[in-house]
Amino acid sequence: MEIDPSRNKKPSYEEIRALTSAFGGQLRNVTDARLAADGYLRALARTSPPSAAEHWDDILLVVTELAANTVQYAPGPFELRMRPTFDGVHVTLRDSSTTRPAPRRFRPSQGGGGIGWHLIHALCDQVSVIVRPDGKDIHVFLPW
Repeated sequence: MEIDPSRNKKPSYEEIRALTSAFGGQLRNVTDARLAADGYLRALARTSPPSAAEHWDDILLVVTELAANTVQYAPGPFELRMRPTFDGVHVTLRDSSTTRPAPRRFRPSQGGGGIGWHLIHALCDQVSVIVRPDGKDIHVFLPW
């Protein structure tokens, strides 16, 4: 049996340069976005492991929150983009709503909610929102 040496080769930085995934905006796409992000982080970790184990989970949590907020507040298709930076990961979520996210009070008596945007700000080094005529891009930078 002949072994293909390229199968055991780590992906190059160029091969994991970026992830772009589009979703229809259904509730199941929250899980799909998280799975796409996890696959991207697995490839990234093969060439550049995270500096702390919790960074992986933090990125997945932020992607999940961004996608869930998009499905709830900006119905319609959305796009997830991820790319490495010199010391972290840049995540962009593009949706079809021109309304900027705003923090809400946590109200457990009304079923919860209201902590996602606070959580995103707590976990990310930088958060910015760019409104476009046809929607918005939410950019977050997280340590890796």
